[in-house]
Amino acid sequence: MRHARILFEGAVHDAAEDDGGLLLADGRRVAAESVSWLPPLAPTPRPRTILALGLNYADHAKELAFKAPDEPLVFIKGESTLTGHRQITRRPSGVQFMHYECELVVVIGKTARKVRRDDAYDFVRGYTVANDYAIRDYLENWYRPNLRVKNRDTCTPIGPWLVDAADIPDPMSLALQTTVDGKLTQSGNTKDMIFDVPFLIEYFSSFMTLSPGDLILTGTPDGVVDCQPGDVVVTEIERIGALVNTIQGDA
Repeated sequence: MRHARILFEGAVHDAAEDDGGLLLADGRRVAAESVSWLPPLAPTPRPRTILALGLNYADHAKELAFKAPDEPLVFIKGESTLTGHRQITRRPSGVQFMHYECELVVVIGKTARKVRRDDAYDFVRGYTVANDYAIRDYLENWYRPNLRVKNRDTCTPIGPWLVDAADIPDPMSLALQTTVDGKLTQSGNTKDMIFDVPFLIEYFSSFMTLSPGDLILTGTPDGVVDCQPGDVVVTEIERIGALVNTIQGDA
């Protein structure tokens, strides 16, 4: 099942995909174009921790002239960075290079502590799509992005859907792509991750507790380009959905 969280007629609703539209929890059916989309954090709890991977695709590391990492390169994101499908992301004035990052997001479904790799998928609630924008002007070190690179309000659209894990039997074989104003600019596959989903769950849970609703953003392949105000960016992952976002200038 595909779950969504929306704003409709002044109230927040949990919803499910229904023949191209949305079925609200109260039984009403509404058109997808008639709602404001929120990050699909329900029906799971809100995330206590948002973990994001850097350089988790070898081709992206090569694109940035870096050696592929020997262990996960991870940073923490705040919830205020998240925004929903068909929302805007602001590009700060004077910035020279701001790019998208199409990423598979793992949503944790139950408390995970010292999980073995073979059991990792038992702890996954589902999957969604993220577009984790980065502002290279503020970058001091690719291995440890500072707060202004990855923790700006609205810099991480996610959605539209939270797709049940049972509907994604193999998250490590999903095509992903990005288009900017209809032009294909990024194409890849989750099979090319350096550190796959079971590894990441085992790795993180070996030294910290993952809680229901926590998010793991798993990185992006090569093909990132600069995005300007007015650009419509669509980050899409096979079987999960197409996330639409529009860049707007600070002014």
